[in-house]
Amino acid sequence: MARYAFFEGKFVPLEEAKISVQTHAFLYGTGVFEGIRAYWVEEEEDLLIFRMREHYERLLNSCKILQIKPKYGLDELCQITIELLARNGDREDVYIRPVYYKSQLGIGVQLAGIADEFVVFSVPMGPYLDLEKGLRVKVTSWRHINDNAIPMRAKVNGAYVNAALAKSDALLDGYDESIFLTDDGHVSEGSAENLFIVRNGQLITPPVTDDILEGITRSTVIELAREELGLKVIERPIDRSELYIADEAFFVGTGAQVAPIAEIDRRTIGDGRIGPISRKVQQLYFDVVKGRVPKYRHWCQPVRGANR
Repeated sequence: MARYAFFEGKFVPLEEAKISVQTHAFLYGTGVFEGIRAYWVEEEEDLLIFRMREHYERLLNSCKILQIKPKYGLDELCQITIELLARNGDREDVYIRPVYYKSQLGIGVQLAGIADEFVVFSVPMGPYLDLEKGLRVKVTSWRHINDNAIPMRAKVNGAYVNAALAKSDALLDGYDESIFLTDDGHVSEGSAENLFIVRNGQLITPPVTDDILEGITRSTVIELAREELGLKVIERPIDRSELYIADEAFFVGTGAQVAPIAEIDRRTIGDGRIGPISRKVQQLYFDVVKGRVPKYRHWCQPVRGANR
């Protein structure tokens, strides 16, 4: 079955969605993107796109930071995405990657006055990290980029070199994932995930001022933990050594979903298995993204049922 992308204003076969080697975004990383998941729900015979509007709101904010003039507004972006998934016809979970990027051809580092374009495509995707066992994680020696270097409030393509260095650092040393520290030594986030720890029955997560992405899954988990699980959630700086004495820890993100951690820097977290709070958060999250919790059904945009 043919796959499609929306590229330069029209739907085209995915293999035709190509850019020149002279494209500014290719040469300098000057693009912004989102990662959005859509979940196949067998009982509904439909894909549900999770928090699509919130993702596109963040994408448009990223455009402001990178001086990109969006060709499409929020409603248009949502409609394009629904049509794309309908055309692709997947009957499994998919990952959606929209990108606004500097499309001008040529050499020269700047942002203002450079032409912009938009592309979105989708691919089938299961779990990004192992969700059934706790992850082995290390604190990377690479420091997280800070807001005065490349702003983490924007999902800037080029910024993910920082993430790739940290992730590779972990994999080459036999770990599953990395945790970044900020320049002043506080815990920031994973290579491409936000982080929570559990201490004395409370969820603790670094604040948005510690150079983290303002994660949509992060905000989802905070709301679900407070409203549905009755947990206290605290946003505050976390020291490195506090990771080692946490009762539980887990990553969250569109790709990662809710991924428990069993070990950090060769220190066992809790008893080394998925903790009770991590498990509750994970189970509730999957019920929500699959549209099974009526209170949060408005976060789930159906594809085939969009025009019913």
